[in-house]
Amino acid sequence: MAVWTVRLARQAEQDIEAILAWTADQFSPQQAEVYAETLTQAIEALFEGPGLLGARRRDDILPGVFVLHIARGGRRGRHFIVFRPTDGHCIDVLRVLHDGMDLMRHLAE
Repeated sequence: MAVWTVRLARQAEQDIEAILAWTADQFSPQQAEVYAETLTQAIEALFEGPGLLGARRRDDILPGVFVLHIARGGRRGRHFIVFRPTDGHCIDVLRVLHDGMDLMRHLAE
C-alpha cells in the first residue's frame, strides 16, 4: 500500500491554532495538548489515503472533497478534517471545522 503525502493549507493550520487556543482557554492547557494529539492522530491517518475507514466523500459540498471526523480510536472530538486528494498520492487538508458548523459556508470563504 502506498503512503500518501499530507499537506495542510494555511487556513487548516489557522483552524488548528484557533481550536487549540480556544480549548486551552475554555478547559485547560493540558486538555489542549490532549486535543492536539487527537487532531494529529486523525491527520496522520490520512497517510493511508482517501479510502481510509471513516472518510466520506462530500461532492455535495465541493466536488472531490472528503471529510473525516477526528473522533477515532477511542478518542473523542467534535471536528472534521476537510480534505481533497490530488494527483500523485497527495492529500490537501483544506480546513478543520467543528461538526456543528455549516461546512459549505466555511468552505466557500
